Amino acid sequence: MKLAAACYPIDWMEGFDCYADKLAAWVGEAAGQGADLLVFPEYGAMELAAFAGREVAGDTQASMRAVSDALPRAWDLHAELAARHGVHILAASGPFFAGEHAVNRAMFFTPDGRRQPHDKQIMTRWERDPMDVRPGDPLVVMDTALGRIGVLICYDAEFPLLGRALVEAGAEIILVPSATEALEGFSRVRVGAMARALEGQCVVAHAPTQGAAPWNPVVDENAGAASIYGPPDRGFPATGILAEGAMNAPGWTIAEVDLALVRAARADGNVLTMAHWREQAARAESVQTVVLA
Repeated sequence: MKLAAACYPIDWMEGFDCYADKLAAWVGEAAGQGADLLVFPEYGAMELAAFAGREVAGDTQASMRAVSDALPRAWDLHAELAARHGVHILAASGPFFAGEHAVNRAMFFTPDGRRQPHDKQIMTRWERDPMDVRPGDPLVVMDTALGRIGVLICYDAEFPLLGRALVEAGAEIILVPSATEALEGFSRVRVGAMARALEGQCVVAHAPTQGAAPWNPVVDENAGAASIYGPPDRGFPATGILAEGAMNAPGWTIAEVDLALVRAARADGNVLTMAHWREQAARAESVQTVVLA
């Protein structure tokens, strides 16, 4: 199959039709290149706040409410595009209020009309204050026609136990949508995504936001490059990089993905990091401190 990760610019949207045209063009472009699985970034849905006008879009809490209100219609559009093009899509995440507090939610769509929400587990400092975003529903592994897929939203990819939980639940592909304002933040998520591919012997797709959106404080600055990683082992590139886009270049990065290679690496790779994971605990308990000063 072909996996496509977006480096997605945050644009001002004059209305839903403008957004629908943009999304249709992006999905159509990836599908036209043969992509089967499309990954949009974290907080890419913040551009929906533009529907409510600049005053609302310029306020953190008000823009979050506006996005949450607009998400159901946007999700229906994703479902229609997934069916039209016969593709699977992880939509850009956004704040969604299921109660008093927002979660950071991305929705996954299959070509036959099914959908599955994925919520962020661990919040960044900005999400804690001033956004007041809370952890959502537990992690999910989806058994799809393409393979077993999990999602780690941005900061979640920096925590190995979350990735390990997905791998132990059967994940062969992990999708990492992200939103980072500077190179240092992007690099943290990139390193986390590569590490999850290494230790879980799986494929990881990293899809970031890009560009400037000074009209909204949540996504005012964005930097990143889309990438798709695998374990640096038999059947994969020596670097572990299946495909990598240019920094801050909007568009799709696409790679051929063969899950038979994932299964082969896990069964008989040059290293067996997934199988040997459990050996860490006993060795870690025996750490000693030696004074040499």
